[in-house]
Amino acid sequence: MKGGSLSVVGTGIQVPGQMTLEAREHIAQADKVFYLVPDPFARQYIRELNDTSEDLFPLYKPGLARIITYRKMVSTILAEVRKGKCVCAAFYGHPGVFAYPSHESVRLARSEGYRAYKVPGISAEDCLIADLGMDPAVGCHSYETTGFLIQPVPIVTSCMLILWQVGIIGDLKFTPTLGESALGLEVLTQKLLGPYPTDHPVTVYEASFSFSHLVAT
Repeated sequence: MKGGSLSVVGTGIQVPGQMTLEAREHIAQADKVFYLVPDPFARQYIRELNDTSEDLFPLYKPGLARIITYRKMVSTILAEVRKGKCVCAAFYGHPGVFAYPSHESVRLARSEGYRAYKVPGISAEDCLIADLGMDPAVGCHSYETTGFLIQPVPIVTSCMLILWQVGIIGDLKFTPTLGESALGLEVLTQKLLGPYPTDHPVTVYEASFSFSHLVAT
């Protein structure tokens, strides 16, 4: 086993309240930390835990395909692992949920003979279950919305259906000022109107970064 290592941790959605002790320890003890979190308080908290911390967000460029940015993140993380450092990469929520750089960094590091693993965190779905009083044990299907529209996935109306990233349907590039995709929402609406009645309840949910919650139904 080579000398460098990689731990990929989840910060939870609300930092520091939802950051586990295990994730906090990995960040604090690392030789080098990279992070990708959405709010300034979380960024500040991570930098206070480890002064080597570096933000991955500047790798995003307007109009650049997100997959290219993700690959740059992987390369940036792995470059430090290859130097023999104990590297920690922190992603908001759960590091295995909607986190291509997390999965690919661990996969690539392991393929090159380095120790690499993920540390779980509280995801947006965990917050949704708590805030809306849902129980996925009754049946739940969960999809990224663009994939839901282009792949022949089943729609089981007896189960809960969770669709993610409805505001960027069909958009594969980083667009900072992107609003709702009217065309994408229309396509989604037409697909859902097949199996569901027009009066079927729909909840639009966004996990809050703070302890104040806003839910629109």
